[in-house]
Amino acid sequence: MAQEDVFKKLVSHCKEYGFVFPSSEIYDGLGAVYDYGQMGVELKNNIKQYWWQSMVLLHENIVGIDSAIFMHPTIWKASGHVDAFNDPLIDNRDSKKRYRADVLIEDQIAKYDEKINKEVAKAAKRFGDAFDEAQFRSTNPRVLEHQAKRDALHERYSQAMNAGPDLDGLRQIILDEEIVCPISGTKNWTEVRQFNLMFSTEMGSTADGAMKIYLRPETAQGIFVNYLNVQKTGRMKIPFGIAQIGKAFRNEIVARQFIFRMREFEQMEMQFFVKPGTELEWFQKWKEIRLKWHKALGFGDDHYRYHDHEKLAHYANAATDIEFLMPFGFKEVEGIHSRTNFDLSQHEKFSGKNIKYFDPETNESYTPYVIETSIGVDRMFLSIMSASYCEEQLENGESRVVLKLPAALAPVKLAVMPLVKKDGLPEKAREIIDELKFHFHCQYDEKDSIGKRYRRQDAIGTPYCVTVDHQTLEDNCVTLRNRDTMQQERVPIAELNNIIADRVSITSVLKTLQ
Repeated sequence: MAQEDVFKKLVSHCKEYGFVFPSSEIYDGLGAVYDYGQMGVELKNNIKQYWWQSMVLLHENIVGIDSAIFMHPTIWKASGHVDAFNDPLIDNRDSKKRYRADVLIEDQIAKYDEKINKEVAKAAKRFGDAFDEAQFRSTNPRVLEHQAKRDALHERYSQAMNAGPDLDGLRQIILDEEIVCPISGTKNWTEVRQFNLMFSTEMGSTADGAMKIYLRPETAQGIFVNYLNVQKTGRMKIPFGIAQIGKAFRNEIVARQFIFRMREFEQMEMQFFVKPGTELEWFQKWKEIRLKWHKALGFGDDHYRYHDHEKLAHYANAATDIEFLMPFGFKEVEGIHSRTNFDLSQHEKFSGKNIKYFDPETNESYTPYVIETSIGVDRMFLSIMSASYCEEQLENGESRVVLKLPAALAPVKLAVMPLVKKDGLPEKAREIIDELKFHFHCQYDEKDSIGKRYRRQDAIGTPYCVTVDHQTLEDNCVTLRNRDTMQQERVPIAELNNIIADRVSITSVLKTLQ
């Protein structure tokens, strides 16, 4: 099945089973804004809990805060967002659709990569075990032709982006590459223009006395302006980190791919403050820590890769992305950046306050450097759903849709089902739930055949199901079913908590990170 079709099925599945709904749907929706349903909010909360605990429980020198969404407008002047937080946009005159110029060019680069990979795949199939991929890539004329075009385009693109960006240069690349509008199929493009992404509003009781403020486009600045408060009240010594989870807002003109790029989204960020000169060592360490955190979910190493930035932000001296294999290709889910001392120096300059750190070991004051790790919660949610969604053909000729979610993140950990709605079985099932609901999220289900009930739980990713039957009333044992293997075993009710709790707890995953 084409990956595009898989993605459409995933989006449909998210709505059908209560994970994600279009926002304001009864009013025909609001572009690039989504609501999380009853299953989605549980999964999202579990993702946040996994991240939070991995930061503040496993690291004695990392603490958390929750800063306000509304912040003094000068903060965004100091950070550079007022003057430089822009996207290069281009319109197609025929379709009236607007696109990010950089995304159009990056998609074109990806097309050259796809052509090369197709040639390699065809050759590998043709030559079998005797195939030497490295030699083929370095000698095949078609591969070399595509590679030359790809490298030339990449070089022009990098130069244009590093030059401010060069808006005329970006447009010329689009024209030279004959990139067409996906809707109209034409090359009738406007000029490229810069568009600021911040939402603005006013704070104040009267129009004359109102102050223009912004909905924060990132959560990092709330950490930077509080770093000295946290350091002093928590008696923190460098190196130390501050973690935060919170909403951010960007007026994305080209929001697309479901919840991958939205106008209202949630971030999990940790800013790690270090001594100048040690930042690149810490940058490398946090790259390794963060990738290990992702891989601990068990989706396979081939789903992840690093993508080092060639064009660095003005504040950074090193940057990389952790990319995840989505149905529409490898895409960023987390960024790790060495932000130098730019943010703290800017806030010291614009506020006029001394926010340097006094190092008691060296008896000197300095502005710390910062290593940032930043994840989009919504992108993380999408990556987990994408990797977990599975359509299986069973041995009996039937099929099932199953979400093979990591048990620690699953919205419902255990479903308890009476085999029939009589003979005291529902009452026994309720007894089990009343005992276990204090330990993890349980669900009771008595409607339809047991097979249909299993399928419903498979579709929302419930890792374990318990069936209460007539034998249960005699021996106090139940049938425990595993979601992934569909294997069943008889276990005593008294042992259910011990059997399941460790398998579905976030603690079990955190232990693998030590």
